[in-house]
Order: sequence, then structure tokens, then C-alpha cells
Amino acid sequence: MLYQLYETQRSLMEPFADLANAAAKVYSNPLSFAGQNPFAQRISATYDLLHRLGKDYEKPEFGIRTIEVDGVDVAIHERVEINKPFCELRRFKRFSDDTHILAKIKNQPAVLIVAPLSGHYATLLRDTVKSMLRDHKVYITDWKNARLVPLSEGEFHLDDYVNYVQEFIRHLQKQYGNCHVMSVCQPTVPVLAAVSLMASRGEKTPLSMTMMGGPIDARKSPTAVNNLAMNKSHTWFEHNVIYRVPSSFPGVGRRVYPGFLQHSGFVAMNPDHHAKSHYDYFKDLIKGDDASTEAHRKFYDEYNAVLDMDADYYLETIRVVFQDFCLVNGTWDVKSPEGKIERVHPDDIKTTALLSIEGELDDISGSGQTQAVHEICGGVPKEMQRHFEAKGAGHYGIFSGRRWREHVYPVVKSFILDHNTQPAAKETPPVVKAVAKAPAKAAVKTPAKTVATAAKKAAPKPVAKRAAAKK
Repeated sequence: MLYQLYETQRSLMEPFADLANAAAKVYSNPLSFAGQNPFAQRISATYDLLHRLGKDYEKPEFGIRTIEVDGVDVAIHERVEINKPFCELRRFKRFSDDTHILAKIKNQPAVLIVAPLSGHYATLLRDTVKSMLRDHKVYITDWKNARLVPLSEGEFHLDDYVNYVQEFIRHLQKQYGNCHVMSVCQPTVPVLAAVSLMASRGEKTPLSMTMMGGPIDARKSPTAVNNLAMNKSHTWFEHNVIYRVPSSFPGVGRRVYPGFLQHSGFVAMNPDHHAKSHYDYFKDLIKGDDASTEAHRKFYDEYNAVLDMDADYYLETIRVVFQDFCLVNGTWDVKSPEGKIERVHPDDIKTTALLSIEGELDDISGSGQTQAVHEICGGVPKEMQRHFEAKGAGHYGIFSGRRWREHVYPVVKSFILDHNTQPAAKETPPVVKAVAKAPAKAAVKTPAKTVATAAKKAAPKPVAKRAAAKK
């Protein structure tokens, strides 16, 4: 019922928001009769603010047309490489007629950016994509609004998220031999699970993983977001924040966590900041500060555009990540597309370099939550691991804005470049190698005890006993 009431209110407000926008333009025009009013600028600012508070914010576009590489403008063609029911794998293809630039970008690393599915669209990472495009081949997961996905497309679970990521990684590996993966906030957990499962099966894993501001271990330095998820029961979430999509959308009847509830939660975390921001916008309109007002519009056009999440995915994320802590406890089982249940073992990752990034002032993923990935990825050599804390950066500052561009991105770029080749496989243990290469006759003369010992060391532990062995 709440969803229907919200949509009814939005529909009723829409014509008034449009009218306020028209009035703002009339009063801001000095050639109009209304524009001659001595209070015209103030009245126009009031109507403009009312319009922005009442309008409906649709999904923004990335809008990246060109990027600069070595002083040369390179054209960007945005296209969908894989179209799944709940996600599109979007590629930003670079074009140039400069032979020097073409030669340079041809051999640059391929990077899969896994965007968060936590209320906002992937366009929130526009600044991330734009920076990465200067030195990398860039792909991004563009998650769909669940209210626009018909029920005929089936359900979407956290397991499906993990399987999507694996499919996208394999797609890049098929094209380029291998790739790098970068996850921002929420996807750090499912991305780690995806790579862990690939490693456990003996599949080729990405060259590197960059984990940015994510709840790998939400028990460390819990924030207001963590506390809400941890202190409310699973039943409470199901009864209080899950609603069915109204009949005005293609996904009618689908159970979702509505985007407007998520947005309300974001604003409620820091209402004073948002109130001040809108008041400053009002004053900038009166002063005619076009640069400041445009910056405000761009930020809130993105911030206010939200999507619905499928209920199964949302509830499972709450349970797995914030209540049972399945990843760090080693109790997370994922169902493959074939229906096979597989246990997530992060310590099976051996050849994927690992970079964790946190913001010093992050109020969504607290200090230490992302860094915890190094504790559970014990199979990755220490020389292939790095942690970076962005001083003075909040949650959004680690992937967008000046601090991202000047402090975080250089670290990411350097780390990817340093690990852009597959590490050499470890040599077979000497004793086993000797037994394997020896002629059949010599093998018979080898002491039985030595052979048995070598075989015992070389044989993998049974899967069922692995957890006990670790303890």
C-alpha cells in the first residue's frame, strides 16, 4: 500500500513541479513582464527550488563523449556487450585516428568495474569511469531497476549476482586473455565470492581485485547503516520495507525494496547537510552563481535518482553480509547456474593481486571493514597485497571528486599496471617431481615410505575436511 500511496503523491505533484519550473523561467527572464519585478530573482529561485524538490528523477546517462589521452581527444562509444534480465554489461569503446594513441590504448589493461546495487544507478561512478578510461579498457555492470523487470524474467537472488559477475569476468578473459576487477562498496562481497569460487574450481582468476569501501567484515567499526541492518531481524525487514510494484510499471507484482525508501534513509542519515545544501543552492540562484548552481544540480540529479531492488536479493544481502557474516565466518554457500551448491573459500585465491581502499571519514563502510579482506585471503602472497587509506575522504570521495582523481586513482592505476601479467605457477615440490620424472624401474626402487609421504603432501585435502583442517 505504501508504494501505491507514494506513486499517487508523485503523480499529483508532477504537474505542480512542472508549473514551478515554468514560473522560475518566466521570472528569471529579464525581458518578460514578470522579470521586471524587483523581487524577480528571489521569486525565480523559490520556484526553481520547489521544482527540484518535487520533480521525478529518472536514470541519468553516463554522457561520456570524449576523454583526453596524451593531449588528444579520444571518442567514446558506449554500448551494451551482454544484456541480462537484471543487468547490462556496458562497455566504453575508445576510438581515435591518431596512430600513436591507438598503439598506446591497444595494449592497456581491461578492467571490469562492478557498480553497487544498493539504491543508486551505476552512473554514480561516472567520475570513476572517466578517470579509468584514460589508461584502461573499461566495462561496467549497469544494474536494472527491478520495477521495470517483468515477473516473467524470474527472481533475482544474491547467488545470481555472484553468477553474473563470474560470467562477465569470463567474457573479458575470452576477449583479452585476462582482466582486472574493481568493486565499489556493496559489490566487494559478491565479487570476492565470485573470484573465490572460480579459484576453488581451478578456473583462471582475474589478475587483480580492487576493493573499495565495502563491508567485507561489517562487524568492524559499525556505522549507522550497519547498525540498522544488524539490530533489526530478518522478519522485520521483510514486513516493513518490502512492497509489490504497482500496476503502472512493467514489473507489476514483483516484490522489491523501493528506491524511495532507500533514498529516504540516505537523507535521514545527514538531514542537516542536505538542508544546508539546498539553502546554499537557493542563495546561489539569487546571486546568479551559475557554476555553483550547476554543480548542485548535477550532484542531486544523480543522488536523487534511485532504483528498486528485488526483494530476494536485498533480504539475502542483509542476512549474509550484515547478520550472519557468512563470508568471514566461512559459512557462505552459493548456488551455481547449474544448481550446484558451492562453499565460498577466499583462501583458495592464489594468483590474484589484492588492493583494498578505505576513506578515512567513511560513514557507510567503517574503518577496517574493507581491509579485512586481507585477513581472509591468506592464499594471496603478501607482496601481492596492498591497503590504502584516503586521508580526509568520505565514502563518495574514494571513487568520485578531487580526492579520487588526485590521490586514489594514481594508486589504483599503479597497482593494476604492476600486476598486469599472470604470475608464474609455483614449481612442483622436489620430492614429487623426482618421483614423477623417474623411470618406472627407478620408481620401484624408491623407498615406499618416501613415496607415500610425498603423495600424502601433494594430495589435496578432501573438501569435506577442509574447514576442520583450517581450524
